[in-house]
Amino acid sequence: MSKAAAMTPPAAWGHLPFWADRLPQIEAALAADDRVILPPANQRFAALARCAPDAARVVILGQDPYPTPGHAHGLAFSVEPDVRPLPRSLTNIYKEMDADLGAHPDTGDLRFWADQGVLLLNTCLTVPAGSAGAHAKLGWADLTAQVLARLSDKPRAFLLWGGHAQSFAKHIQGPDHLILQSAHPSPLSARRGFFGSRPFSRINDWLTHQGQQPINWTRP
Repeated sequence: MSKAAAMTPPAAWGHLPFWADRLPQIEAALAADDRVILPPANQRFAALARCAPDAARVVILGQDPYPTPGHAHGLAFSVEPDVRPLPRSLTNIYKEMDADLGAHPDTGDLRFWADQGVLLLNTCLTVPAGSAGAHAKLGWADLTAQVLARLSDKPRAFLLWGGHAQSFAKHIQGPDHLILQSAHPSPLSARRGFFGSRPFSRINDWLTHQGQQPINWTRP
């Protein structure tokens, strides 16, 4: 199967201009890259495929996929359920969740969040193995901007960890969203405002006030 065939846009998001305007150039760049590219081609749009626009209630922006083979599977911060030890950012997310909610999931697989309407979107959807950030300027940011604009149509919760994610806040339009911004959960910055930020309970409080079901963050 070719990379182009495997990277089929999710139907629910097929109206975005990105697919015609930018994806062909990205596909060409990936086809010319001899390195191992993560995640596998058929998982690169997994976050969007699992969470259609009308189902999305919460958006968590990541940066780029985990660069360790076998970790990334297309959802920001999530890993396959058998991954041990967990990536350090996810370990810190779980530490904050323990402090906030008193529990955390048994594995690093966050697909059950997506099934409740949490869009776990990386702003860059590919990375060469072992080279974090190497595809940051490939053009994926255009997709992130268009997704955020699309999701500005009604109040939603947006979780922006770190300066990179926060740089996309300008694409969120309208006054009624919950936009939580703090330091990134990486070991380099978690103690600069991520720990103690209580994002999970704050999002659930907001959802409850909106008349929605809270997110079950801790148990699949």
